[in-house]
Amino acid sequence: MDLIQAIILAIVEGLTEFLPVSSTAHMIFTSTIFDTQKDEFVKMFQVSIQFGAILAVVVLYWKKFLDFRSPSFYLKLAIAVLPALILGKLFDEKIEAVLEKPIPIAVVLILGGIVLLFVDRMFKNTKIDKEERISISKALIIGFWQCLAMMPGTSRSAASIIGGMQQGLTRRMAAEFSFFLAVPTMLAVTGYSLFLKNWKYKGLEQKGYEMIMSSGENMTSFFVGNVIAFVIAILAIKLFIGLIEKFGFRIWGWYRIVAGFVLIAYFLI
Repeated sequence: MDLIQAIILAIVEGLTEFLPVSSTAHMIFTSTIFDTQKDEFVKMFQVSIQFGAILAVVVLYWKKFLDFRSPSFYLKLAIAVLPALILGKLFDEKIEAVLEKPIPIAVVLILGGIVLLFVDRMFKNTKIDKEERISISKALIIGFWQCLAMMPGTSRSAASIIGGMQQGLTRRMAAEFSFFLAVPTMLAVTGYSLFLKNWKYKGLEQKGYEMIMSSGENMTSFFVGNVIAFVIAILAIKLFIGLIEKFGFRIWGWYRIVAGFVLIAYFLI
């Protein structure tokens, strides 16, 4: 993977991570075009640049994340992230196996798009518009909804937003809580890929940070990728909030359906 490819992957990550369109599907499609999908460094890179996206959420909502007078906010996130951490660890290898099969991911992308077409009709009586009104039990249920995203193509954002609306959160609040929940979830996944998981790279088992530090090119890709993912994610989050308040989720449903069929056509032809 060269620097240009790293930049493009970072742009894709920043654009899609917080939108209900499955960043995983988009990253797989992009890396397949580059013919780098089986490269262990690329796989790790696609996860590690989530750190830049995490920072985007913290910067945009810094008042919420740095308000230490409200410990209940941190408690809700800690409890909501537990299901994903436990199940993610248990099914890590099976998830990795699915990542190498693009057709099932494209099918899930389409099915998720169909669901998004009807989300606004399904959950009309949403009244919770402030994080303080989200109970710990509701946060935990949303956390279980987020686990649906362990099936690549589902979208962590879509799963947690639908879960939030099912629990009575408004569109905006469901989206924002999805952003909040992404921070501990993605931080855990990124930390695992960098410091705990063993990757097979150039004939050796290495940790993620060892792969990054193994060459100047890898370090540059990692640094530049995170910076770009950070900037693009900020823009994507602001755009997304505005669009869902005005148009709801149908636009993203149609996008997923079209993208899914494009992926199927690409991989079958």
